[in-house]
Amino acid sequence: MGKRQHTNINEAVELTQNRKNEESEETDSDYSPSQSSKNRETLRLENPQKRKKRRLQSDQPARLSNPNEQAGGDTNQIHPRSSHDIQSPSAIRLGLLRWYTGVHASRGMPWRKPYDPSQGPEERAQRAYEVWVSEIMLQQTQVATVIPYYSRWMSQFPTIHSLASATVDEVNGLWKGLGYYSRASRLLAGAKKAVANYGGRLPDNAKDMEANIPGIGRYSAGAICSIAYGERVPVLDGNVNRLLSRLLALHAPPKAKATLDILWAAASILVELDPVGSTESQDHDASATPMEQTQYPGDINQALIELGSTVCKVREPDCGSCPLRPWCRGFITAGPEGIIPEIIPDIEDACTLCEPLPEGSTITSYPMKVERKKAREELDVVNVIEWRARTNPTERHFLLVRRPEGGLLAGLYEFPTSSNISKATSRNAMAGIPNKLLAGLIVPTVLTRDTKRHGSINTDNLQIKSTQFVGDVVHVFSHIKKTYRAQWVILEGGEAPPPLRLADDGRRGKRVKNHTAENLIDGKVSTSLLPIGAMWVKLKDVGNVNMGTGVVKVWNLTRDLWERELSGA
Repeated sequence: MGKRQHTNINEAVELTQNRKNEESEETDSDYSPSQSSKNRETLRLENPQKRKKRRLQSDQPARLSNPNEQAGGDTNQIHPRSSHDIQSPSAIRLGLLRWYTGVHASRGMPWRKPYDPSQGPEERAQRAYEVWVSEIMLQQTQVATVIPYYSRWMSQFPTIHSLASATVDEVNGLWKGLGYYSRASRLLAGAKKAVANYGGRLPDNAKDMEANIPGIGRYSAGAICSIAYGERVPVLDGNVNRLLSRLLALHAPPKAKATLDILWAAASILVELDPVGSTESQDHDASATPMEQTQYPGDINQALIELGSTVCKVREPDCGSCPLRPWCRGFITAGPEGIIPEIIPDIEDACTLCEPLPEGSTITSYPMKVERKKAREELDVVNVIEWRARTNPTERHFLLVRRPEGGLLAGLYEFPTSSNISKATSRNAMAGIPNKLLAGLIVPTVLTRDTKRHGSINTDNLQIKSTQFVGDVVHVFSHIKKTYRAQWVILEGGEAPPPLRLADDGRRGKRVKNHTAENLIDGKVSTSLLPIGAMWVKLKDVGNVNMGTGVVKVWNLTRDLWERELSGA
């Protein structure tokens, strides 16, 4: 194989060198010193596209001049746009399905089942629900982590109707620890809409599903409808994107529309069947597996996802075991056997989308890397507010408020928090924050007139006994680096926790921006989320409440503090 490739390279270089000689003659003639000034001016003002064409023509042979170029050398040869088209789709499809036959059950995914064309509408709709749950859970989460969560979910919500009748607290309770909680709320919203508008069935085509079910985009709709309903629609998640970028040697801005159009087109070609009677449609052999014979779209799409996830990995891809290696242009271009340059019959066909590959490129240079935006940093003051009965200090309750149904950590509980305050906020300023928060949370009848006016808690029945700094917890979301600065607040008074109020006058869940704790203390504006639900929780029950991972870390840090104090450490 290596000898054949080097022969092709030598032939290509010879041809391009001849072309270079011809072009050099033209160039010398065009820019001869004997030219008239008029002709020189014409060339200077020529169409920019023609100048680009002329530059490409002069650059092309130089980039292909070394037939022994190895990986790590100059891999930025000019190539035709057609090199990013799928070649031999039937052969690729068959090789992919043959490989998938042997691995589809290897990771023990309970949602992965063979497609049964004899199923009726109800059975297919149930299958769509199962695939939908798995696909949403698998977003940003490893398969091994998802499996137990999926099993518990299907045990509690076996049908879309049972999910639609659930509460957000029940859904978040099952989701606890999986992260990205907005996924759970979108599943609940989607189920409610499917039951209300579609008789408890997800739409049976990707177009309607994407358009009408909350939280389902083009990828999820394609995955669900191809796997459950047998619709021939493509998928393009991160795994398939990486796989196809390497297969097509596409080194272009990954989020550009032109790049995504190429990848979606390639995925579409692979999931479609060749026309009956075509040469490729007859390219089956006697040893074809059942998957190769049926070529169900769900099998093709799942095979692409599985190959990208387990073989064509981000780092250290296992090219040696990849069934698509014979057709992988990325492997050929950046692999150990060097470059196979292509002659472009018409320079107008040159690809203008790809960016130059970095020096020392390998297969992992595809897809093109983008510089990630640095996560913005925010400081939140988290107030772990504890109420104790004055006559019975062992009776301890903690104040929790529920976040709005949309946005970050939707519907989860947290300790009263002042969000995104200035990093220059002093400890003294922080210590005053609980006064204003409590003034907004406790029923006004419990507070004196002075409390309402100045936002302070200090009555015969209720007062802040102490405010103690706990420490910092850093928690990184996909786009935010949060520092939770925790303080432990002890509130005393009365024989029962003070009654709480909810946000009213249409401001439910509204966030009011602020940047200084001093403003909060003065009562000018508030950074806190007006709670859509607030409650006192007994000490023994706090760990069972649906809270985000960062808030759980704050709780554990606070417990560690008082346990050390009790032990005298």
